[in-house]
Amino acid sequence: MKKQFLLAIAFLLGGNAFAQGTFSGDLMMNLNFFMKDTNIKASGNPLYDNALSGSDAWLSLRYAINGYTFFVRADGFNNSNLKQPLSPNTDFGIGAWAISKEMDNLSLTVGSIYDQIGSGILFRSYEDRGLLIDNALMGFQLKYKFGDHFSMKGFTGQLKNNNSDNNLVNNVRYAPVIKGVAGEGDAAIGNVRLMPGFGVLNRTLDAGSMTSVAAAINAQDTALRFLPKYNMYAFTAYNTLVYKNLSWYVEGAYKTAEAITVVNQYDALFGKLANRDGNVVYTSLNYGRKGLAVSLTGKRTEDFTMRTSPNENVLKGLLNWQPVVAVLRPMRLISRYMPASQDQSELAGTAQVNVAPNEVTNFTGTYTHMNTLTGEKLYREAYIEGIYQGLDKWVLEGGVQYMEYNIDAYQIKGIPFLTLYSTTPFAEITYKLTDVKSLRLELQYMNAVKDYGSWAFALLEYNIAPRWSFTVSDMYNTKPNPGADNPNYKNPGNHYYNFFVAHTRGANRFTLAYVKQVDGMNCSGGVCRYEPAFSGVRASVTSSF
Repeated sequence: MKKQFLLAIAFLLGGNAFAQGTFSGDLMMNLNFFMKDTNIKASGNPLYDNALSGSDAWLSLRYAINGYTFFVRADGFNNSNLKQPLSPNTDFGIGAWAISKEMDNLSLTVGSIYDQIGSGILFRSYEDRGLLIDNALMGFQLKYKFGDHFSMKGFTGQLKNNNSDNNLVNNVRYAPVIKGVAGEGDAAIGNVRLMPGFGVLNRTLDAGSMTSVAAAINAQDTALRFLPKYNMYAFTAYNTLVYKNLSWYVEGAYKTAEAITVVNQYDALFGKLANRDGNVVYTSLNYGRKGLAVSLTGKRTEDFTMRTSPNENVLKGLLNWQPVVAVLRPMRLISRYMPASQDQSELAGTAQVNVAPNEVTNFTGTYTHMNTLTGEKLYREAYIEGIYQGLDKWVLEGGVQYMEYNIDAYQIKGIPFLTLYSTTPFAEITYKLTDVKSLRLELQYMNAVKDYGSWAFALLEYNIAPRWSFTVSDMYNTKPNPGADNPNYKNPGNHYYNFFVAHTRGANRFTLAYVKQVDGMNCSGGVCRYEPAFSGVRASVTSSF
């Protein structure tokens, strides 16, 4: 930690010494003020009883000169609820740092490496602050360009352990070692363009992780025991083909047998360790021309769990990222039930068609079908949406979604075969008052069976471009289902208000909101985590320079 801190200081001092370099940075800060509300279950934990407020902040600084790039990011968490949603966490230190050097066709990076192979199925080290994912690879990376049409990269290191307490102070990393190599090409054959690639990954367990794995295996029934391996190898091959208006991406990946924790609830070994290999096949086909766009996406996943070790679970120790096949929806009610990618048993497909018969009309239709490999239903969606902009000053949008969502599989509430069935019509109307002022109205109603029941949502937004935005919204459980976990059944009449204001000035944005939020899943790119109910005030500052 001291070495990293000294490196950051040297970088900052060096910025004054190099007059010809380029200096840039960005700041993101979130503030939470917790105001107890027992009616919606925003109470009964240290955040509301003791801390009362908390903050998260990230400050990144970059300096580039003569082929060198210096990067450092300071992270600060003070009574933050990001790491542990029901209790405060405090930590401060260097969250990421890196030094890179470009030398003709060779590039060298040491420090925090954020990169991926292919679509990320084999390997992806990335950051998502909303979910507090920061699985940077701490180590070395080399990249080399063999001319204009082929490049390779190799890396080795350990994954940052962003889930441990005082990680920033103690510079904690997962002990297993990761090594990888990948190559990508680019070739044209007539009107066809090919962009192939491949990747190889090796993860080696440390002695401590192996001891824990062996102990867990020995605790199982004799028939379920096996000899664990220190090394896991994984391979992927992928290609993008572009021909005129057609684009086709396909990727296949395989990993050798290793100990994995079975998290598929429909598997006979659920909750046990099993010695299994894994595979994924993913493809996306897109066609577009004037007035028409068609997209087909499919994925088959079998036991492709990629973690630093089988001792890690949920969002811990992730080595990869699996693309989500379903279309992610921004609507407040629909977004409560987004399907997370399943890395052990999933057979999924989505078809989407976009038709624009003229310049002012647009229609979109989508169908998504997801099952486990043994046929259990995971997710269904039928969706249609239309946008009309042919009226002076008006933009009209409306549609409806039908959804079937396996709550038991995605949220693990312990109620077997619990599936949500919902129909959600929605409408959005925008009225342009002037060239810079507009009003926007959102209306949504989710008629749902199971879970919390049916919901109504309304939002009104007033914009003064490019400086101001004011929003007021309400979410109401119109037909609350009975259940001990539904606060709206015991306390009918709960309104989840949100009063929001945002101000933008140059590269700076400031927001302030009074929020009442029901508990649920927060999803980003097919990765989800549970968020408890919230009541209070939220403020944020984002800036770049």
